[in-house]
Amino acid sequence: MSIHDQVAIRSKKLGVLIRDARLATHETISECAQAIGIQSGILRAWEEGSKAPSLPEVEVLAYSLHQPMRHFWGKKAKSDDAPNTQSMNLPVLIGIRQRLVGAHLRQLRESVSMSLSALSELSGLSNSRLKAYEMGERPIPLPELEGLVVLLGGQIEAMFDQTGYIGQWMIQQKAIQDFLELPVELQNFVSKPVNRPYLELAMKLSEMSTDKLRSVAENLLDITF
Repeated sequence: MSIHDQVAIRSKKLGVLIRDARLATHETISECAQAIGIQSGILRAWEEGSKAPSLPEVEVLAYSLHQPMRHFWGKKAKSDDAPNTQSMNLPVLIGIRQRLVGAHLRQLRESVSMSLSALSELSGLSNSRLKAYEMGERPIPLPELEGLVVLLGGQIEAMFDQTGYIGQWMIQQKAIQDFLELPVELQNFVSKPVNRPYLELAMKLSEMSTDKLRSVAENLLDITF
């Protein structure tokens, strides 16, 4: 299967997931598009899969629609039980993130010593298009970005916002999802304030080297025997 076929299929799947996320918050296409600063027709094209958003646009969609980023790689429908989010200038944020993603893509390409021409030949995308992507002058459709990252041996998760407000929000959402996936008995244990010292001890142990952990274990054996 060619990269163009893969992009087309991924765009269709992404469109279904975007529509599901929007419906989960009971927003119309017009309301959702206005919130993130795009035209309704563009959002409609995303949902139909005829066009695809860039990673920064997906990040803003996730934030605006109160959905974790993993939703856009998942298969399950989402509920509308969502936390409140802070009002932000999302269109401006998209522009900033487009440039950062482009710079990250360029750094990834340079880290594997691949020329723009070589990447163009591998991906089937023109030099000028790739250059515009790397300079942040043109949004990179998410399926194309995923394909480029794979060709360069990277991970799409490395492109996610990590330090901005939305990045921190996404980290919190992931932490919540991870907690909810724990067995019920572990959830109950973690939730009880009286167990906090045990959790703090576990954190300290996780930061120790293997030699230090072995020493602690030997001391415990000396005490118990």
